[in-house]
Amino acid sequence: MKKIYPLIVVLITLSVVGILFIQMSWINNAIKLKHEEFQRSVDNTLKQTKDEIYSKFIYKQVNFVANEESKRFYLRNHFTVEGNFNKEDIEEIIRKELKDNSVKQSFQYCITNIYKNSILQSNGFNSDDQETAYRIELAPEDSYRARETLYLSIREDKNLIIREMGWMIVASIVFTTIIVLAFAVTVRTLFNQKKLSEIKSDFINNMTHELKTPLATISLAIDALTNEKVIHDADKIKIYSSMIKEENKRMNKQVEKILQAARLEKEEIRLTLQKLDAHQVISKVAHNMALQVQEKHGSIDLRLAATDSIIDADEVHFSNIIFNLLDNAMKYSTDAPKILVETLRHGNGMFTIRVRDNGIGMDKETQARIFEKFYRAHTGNIHNVKGFGLGLSYVKAIVDAHEGKIKVESAPGKGSTFTITMPATTK
Repeated sequence: MKKIYPLIVVLITLSVVGILFIQMSWINNAIKLKHEEFQRSVDNTLKQTKDEIYSKFIYKQVNFVANEESKRFYLRNHFTVEGNFNKEDIEEIIRKELKDNSVKQSFQYCITNIYKNSILQSNGFNSDDQETAYRIELAPEDSYRARETLYLSIREDKNLIIREMGWMIVASIVFTTIIVLAFAVTVRTLFNQKKLSEIKSDFINNMTHELKTPLATISLAIDALTNEKVIHDADKIKIYSSMIKEENKRMNKQVEKILQAARLEKEEIRLTLQKLDAHQVISKVAHNMALQVQEKHGSIDLRLAATDSIIDADEVHFSNIIFNLLDNAMKYSTDAPKILVETLRHGNGMFTIRVRDNGIGMDKETQARIFEKFYRAHTGNIHNVKGFGLGLSYVKAIVDAHEGKIKVESAPGKGSTFTITMPATTK
């Protein structure tokens, strides 16, 4: 499965690159074809202009309709532009032939003799134009007369070709853009699915581990209760019954966390707001966790300096916020956890809670994702950190529901500081 994602991405990438290459080649070839079509039109114009000049010459010089052989003979011996045409005549012929060949660009022309001297030319033609102009010999190939050359200067408008193909180019760009965007969305979806698959596997593994331990303890306690030596000992029955009860509570808490996450996702959490003394709630949660912290030889230092600690909050969820932050600080400490809880009251009516620890800290990447559901920070050499990665995502959701804000400041090896700012009750 791990190899299929890179293979799909490579295949789609090759397909998109191939389509882009074909599109660019097609546009380039289409422009070339248009250019070649333009050149053929000009070449046809020159040939037809030459034929029309011959016809005009014959008409002017001969008062009878001669056959083709007679015409060729007469042209071979007598044809010349000089003295028989003026520049308006030539210009009129060229304009007509250009129109017949669908060439719409403006033009300039010049007719030179064998010495390259101009016989007739349009007003806008200059000598430099001869280098780039289209040309054709006017005299018949077997003519006994001096050679005369027609130079036709037409500025090919590249933009005109692009304009003529505009709708095709635009359509090609639009559809290519759609394909590229579809490719990007597909790749992003693939990686998101891969990420979700990994999160799901991690979640199942964590959940299995979290439920397996209490189930094993309950199983052992039940086996002990059926033992002949225990069944008649009231004290041991009480101990094992208490153990089963505590492990059952532990499992219920884990299940409740999962259900809580599901309710958050469906936005089914409803707050029961009331006026609370935040200091009182913080002190209560800290007291309940004191034993766990002391077992790790740590401490919780409360510096509740806010002059007014009354806030509008849901007591249950607010207690859970404090519990999750303290539990998180304790779990991610390598040494004896030193946890500092501070409160501040700002003049703008905001109440701030700051929880600082001496834990392993987080890098920038982890800080950016710490509030994502199921995300768990890498713990280095700490292998006993348990949980589903739901605690901080729950904290973020509840803080947002209270119209508050939460942020984290941390650095690897230097601990973390979580700061919550919530609206305080105004008197």
